Amino acid sequence: MALLTIQDLSIGYDAHTVLQDLNFSVHTGDYLCIVGENGSGKSTLMKTLLRLQKPVSGRILTGDGLKETEIGYLPQQTIVQKDFPASVREIVLSGCQGRCGMRPFYNREEKALALQNMERMGIATLKNRCYRELSGGQQQRVLLARALCATRKLLLLDEPVSGLDPKVTAEMYSLISELNRDGITIIMISHDLSAALRYASHILHIGPTVFYGTKEAYLESEPGEIFTRDSYATTEPQRAKHKGGKRK
Repeated sequence: MALLTIQDLSIGYDAHTVLQDLNFSVHTGDYLCIVGENGSGKSTLMKTLLRLQKPVSGRILTGDGLKETEIGYLPQQTIVQKDFPASVREIVLSGCQGRCGMRPFYNREEKALALQNMERMGIATLKNRCYRELSGGQQQRVLLARALCATRKLLLLDEPVSGLDPKVTAEMYSLISELNRDGITIIMISHDLSAALRYASHILHIGPTVFYGTKEAYLESEPGEIFTRDSYATTEPQRAKHKGGKRK
């Protein structure tokens, strides 16, 4: 059975509908990348999947034993959040809040889970450090450890490598891929089409034309061909400029 089933979903904000009649399913072990132009509704869709805002219409169904409170989420950070004055341990532990219910404290099992996920992300030695003193890559590892405290099944990631340098970006993608191989289902918004096509099992392309299917089928689809061509036409000049060279 699918972890998430999206039926005739329409989404929007401030009485403005940005996407209509979405239908797709996400199964255990999938690695789904959501791609599309800026403003196409990717972040709105993710917030709707998380029940942070209500759909205009349609249904989001959970299955395979997944509870709405068991979805891990790594959002895009604001400047204020990057400067948050808390310890790494405190932030990772806060991912266990959904497990606490009405209990106003973390129990021994939750503290052990937080430590386990810090070790999993390679940040256990930073547990007493202040979050705002960390590098961007370290902060993303902290937030990923926090998200893992909320779930053993499904992670939603909104541009998890935004603002990171190439080396740290590669490390983050490797970590996410390893989590997926360990059985955690991934839904990730990405502007990095090459990475989406490298790591994802499925692609959801949203825009004037909506596509959902395997990445192989996406490459053969009309929106896939157009978006791939346009994306590489945009990134190649940027790469040449970064290297100080010119296109021939």
